[in-house]
Amino acid sequence: MKIGIPIEIKNNENRVGMTPAGVKDLYKFGHTIYVQKDAGKASGFSDKDYKDSGAKIVKTIEDVYAKADMIIKVKEPVKKEYPLIKEGQILYTYFHFASHKPLVQAMKKRKAVCIAYETVEEEDGSLPLLVPMSEVAGRMAIQQGAKYLERPMLGKGILLGGVPGVPPADVLILGGGIVGTQAAKMAAGLGANVTVMDINLQRLRYLSDVMAPNVTTLYSNEYNIRKMVRYVDLVVGAVLIPGAKAPQLITRDMLKIMEPGTVLVDVAVDQGGCIETCKPTTHAKPTFVIDDVVHYCVANMPGAVPYTSTIALTNATFPFALQLANKGWKKACHDNPVLRKGLNMVDGHIVYDAVAEAFNMKSSDVNSFLS
Repeated sequence: MKIGIPIEIKNNENRVGMTPAGVKDLYKFGHTIYVQKDAGKASGFSDKDYKDSGAKIVKTIEDVYAKADMIIKVKEPVKKEYPLIKEGQILYTYFHFASHKPLVQAMKKRKAVCIAYETVEEEDGSLPLLVPMSEVAGRMAIQQGAKYLERPMLGKGILLGGVPGVPPADVLILGGGIVGTQAAKMAAGLGANVTVMDINLQRLRYLSDVMAPNVTTLYSNEYNIRKMVRYVDLVVGAVLIPGAKAPQLITRDMLKIMEPGTVLVDVAVDQGGCIETCKPTTHAKPTFVIDDVVHYCVANMPGAVPYTSTIALTNATFPFALQLANKGWKKACHDNPVLRKGLNMVDGHIVYDAVAEAFNMKSSDVNSFLS
């Protein structure tokens, strides 16, 4: 198969779709890999690294799309890329369709085969291609939250871990999944008082058993959230419903009861956000302030640490990429029900129910495309 790896052109997205190590393994199986010039530069991988791994270096993004049967990316295509996508071309990347109707409409028109990292799902409900970036984003949420609590950043002027004689910050984490767990670990490690909220009691029991003594668990409901946000210093939104829009747990009116300088970090912004006042921001302009509350809503947080993120992502995505390349998308998805869950759109049809439901559109049976 001919595989293309373009430069990511989303604002400050420094990751690349695959490492040279991944390219080398694809090459060993007889596949041709086209890598756009300087695609890996921001992640610390040179064109020479890719050439030595067997890739062909091409000059433009147009060349990559024109030559490839399958495109391996990190983030969803942006408007500039839409006309480059060919009918039947496989796009293997993060899509987060449920929060972006224009993207859904564009992919319907282009009739691409859209395989979304975020909905590839194991039998136990875990999301293997979302886990590595969720781990990075969870840890970064605390790193960024700590920074924006500083007074020059319009925060409260509080050190997350405090110092002897001065109490640490109070951190509220909404969601006890991968993002929430990693955020809690980081915040607790820095010495903050941490509360993790979730509606899954089994998950809360697990977190209560494994977390440090400065982590408390609390059942998630509106009453408890309103009680907590009156005094906490940092709130991390870490709620995920696979492939669907995130529920809004922090509402507009709650900002009025928060202390000035409180920081909100919405990691769920890719899926529409779990904070009503959240809107996607960029690494170039990451925050905005409403009612004296600082909002950090960068939609591609792991893009700020591209070396770590690209290696972690390739470790997870490569086995499925190899199946797609070796077998073709139909047989690969037929043979592997885990990968099949990643199919979101085929030939202009939505085949993932949660995406269709987000926009009141019709959903087609994915199996009808695999025979």
